[in-house]
Amino acid sequence: MQNSNLTAKIIRFGPYQLDACAGQLTKRGHRIRLQDQPFRILTLLLEREGELVTREELRKTLWSEETFVDFDHSLNAAVMRLREALGDSSENPRYIETVPKRGYRFIGNAEILPTRNGAALEAEAALADPGDNSHAASQVTGVTQIITSTSGRAPRWAAIRQGILYTALFLTSAALVFLIIERHQNKVNASRNNDAQIKSVVVLPLENLSGDKNQEYFADGMTDDLIANLAKIRALRVIPRSTAMAYKGTHKPLPQIATELNVDAVVEGTVLRADNRVRITAELVQVATDRPVWAETYTGQIGDVLSLQNQVSSAIADEIRIKLTPEEKEKLTETPAVNPEVYENYLKGKYYWNKRSDDSLPKAISYYESATRIDPNYALAFAGLADCYGIIGATIFGELPSREASAKAKTAALRALQLDPSLAEAETSLATTKFNYDWDWMAAEDGFKRAINMNPNYATAYQRYSLYLSAVGRAQESLARVEKARELDPLSTSINFSVGWRYYMARQYDHAIEQLQTTLNLDPTYDVPYIILGQAYEQKGDYVHAIAALRKGAEMSHYSPAMTAPLAHAYAVAGNKAAAEKLLAQVLGVARKQYVSPYYLAIIYEGLGRNEEAMDYLEKGFDDHSNGMVFLKVEPQLDALRINPRFIELQRKMNFPQ
Repeated sequence: MQNSNLTAKIIRFGPYQLDACAGQLTKRGHRIRLQDQPFRILTLLLEREGELVTREELRKTLWSEETFVDFDHSLNAAVMRLREALGDSSENPRYIETVPKRGYRFIGNAEILPTRNGAALEAEAALADPGDNSHAASQVTGVTQIITSTSGRAPRWAAIRQGILYTALFLTSAALVFLIIERHQNKVNASRNNDAQIKSVVVLPLENLSGDKNQEYFADGMTDDLIANLAKIRALRVIPRSTAMAYKGTHKPLPQIATELNVDAVVEGTVLRADNRVRITAELVQVATDRPVWAETYTGQIGDVLSLQNQVSSAIADEIRIKLTPEEKEKLTETPAVNPEVYENYLKGKYYWNKRSDDSLPKAISYYESATRIDPNYALAFAGLADCYGIIGATIFGELPSREASAKAKTAALRALQLDPSLAEAETSLATTKFNYDWDWMAAEDGFKRAINMNPNYATAYQRYSLYLSAVGRAQESLARVEKARELDPLSTSINFSVGWRYYMARQYDHAIEQLQTTLNLDPTYDVPYIILGQAYEQKGDYVHAIAALRKGAEMSHYSPAMTAPLAHAYAVAGNKAAAEKLLAQVLGVARKQYVSPYYLAIIYEGLGRNEEAMDYLEKGFDDHSNGMVFLKVEPQLDALRINPRFIELQRKMNFPQ
């Protein structure tokens, strides 16, 4: 099948149809998702059916001379995606044959469907300027005049034949006019529908085309930054990073993903990085029509990557016609440059921060600090540092003395806000520091509210605010806020864990157990939920399940003090004091070598009934500003101490808001 005007045709091969003009590939009427480059390869192979299309010809077709690309890998990846879409294989090809080291050949039987005649093409040409229908209208007028002027002069049989012919032409031309008008109106309506419908999006993890697994952090980081950029648009609901990342490596149909997340559109794409250059390809698909609304490729130096991200975000905002505030427009039209080494360290820091583990937090801090040393004006790296220090001295982690963690978290957050006052992430970290370490209750609450106002899409701000509300005894408000966080970020294991933790603090143990089991179903490798799950079982008197859950968490964490302390408490209250004493000795041994929060030791001593020693450690925790002290008012495991005069005085000194 040779045809120089292939783009005006619909080509059928096997159960597939390719409409090059519409940019669609279908299989038995159902659209096949295919990115731009595989589609263009298929079009070229069909145009040259049976002929060898060399790799060099494909390179010239797909990429200009100035375009930076790892050509061999990118072409191989594009052909692989094309074969996947066609259910084809390189070993036993039905459609795409590989000619080793030379190129590819289309070996299937293809035929052009006679669905686009000259009139249809003329109609499409008219649609290029839908406001001008004068040519088609004049055709209708001309046909009418011909029929009128010839009807009385031709022989009867000729007149009849001509009349039929001209009438058919008249009806065809009239139908063409109405088709043009209708299609133009549909286009206008579709545009209006976009205005009404695309108010929420999910950015799926960008595909790493480098072929290097060690570059995954780069693709993930680019996805994070694109999500963060779009989340700055207040009128647009953007699914947060942790939920979007749950779809990494999955092959669910886009409508299914959109239904699960209740969004109107999906952004998907690829990122290719080699040396100091990067290329981003992105596509916006409206789920209601399952059609691309917009697709584009951006290429540049890695130092211009922030500008490339802003271009992508601006293009998406333009396509969905979201109304931007002047501040949002300014943000998205900025063209900031960043030192490539700084950006590299920042992305690696974010990669390890997102793991939220005992091992990963120090690595994240190291990379963020490297970024800030090279560029003391890079706000995002300071915001990342503030996040890390904000929790590394907290109850769940407790790996750094609270005063040290507090000072570093506050310094980083203030510097980030000095450089960029609009960063909700930094505002949230600053409020977290005031809550966790300073116990400045009013300032903390004001900070959380301010962060939410800065970015209503930032789920972490609601999550942290809910923890504050739980600590001060406002349980119902806390649950409402954490549910809002989950609504924004439904597949986040951290937020789903937080929901269970809030139920535990509200003493709704059955709800806590159910939610924490759901969280572990999302990620069985996440060790933190086992702490609260075990504590909830313990409060119900189910010591068998409590100890099983706590032991599982302790083993997964290699018996970190944060995990060991609640297990020792459970052994003690279950009557196995020998096991509790053994674990106590273990934690005390660790404390002689490194920092261990006094709060953990207080929990163990309380379980053993050694209340005065428990109070000694709680008072030391107060002097150290240990983060666990913020839960003095509500932690069920401390109930046995509540009538102790020293405990009452300590709670008074904490100055909790009434």
